[in-house]
Amino acid sequence: MQIWVDADACPVVIKEILFRAAERTGIRVTLVANQALRTPPLANVRMLQVVAGFDVADNEIVKRLQAGDLVITSDIPLAAEVVEKQGLALSPRGELFSAENIKARLNMRDFLDTLRSSGIQTGGPAVLNQQDRQQFANQLDKLLSKFMQSLQP
Repeated sequence: MQIWVDADACPVVIKEILFRAAERTGIRVTLVANQALRTPPLANVRMLQVVAGFDVADNEIVKRLQAGDLVITSDIPLAAEVVEKQGLALSPRGELFSAENIKARLNMRDFLDTLRSSGIQTGGPAVLNQQDRQQFANQLDKLLSKFMQSLQP
């Protein structure tokens, strides 16, 4: 398993949780963004800078993704592609996207996009709060524990 982070929009506090998890487990974490980002001096944490452009980072993640890898993203279309490639997609709020829920999330995203394009204000996502951070950390721990157990004979 490798963790890929759609890092341009990922909150700093979520990246810090990921860095601690990388240090604790040794799992590789790769931040993918169109600008240089600071990473801790850990051998298993790296930054992959891509050129600026619409969905360039997303496309790079999908291209490099292997089945079983984990992608941290709030981008629903990217999460759908990850799920399609048998990867795991987790939002910074701790929502695990799956084959069972991704179509409904895509439909809602498209519906809200249609409303916005017709001039209706739908508001943005709520500010990431302590409960969201805790839910993310718990879901990440659950996924990493399951992966680490699969490595044991």
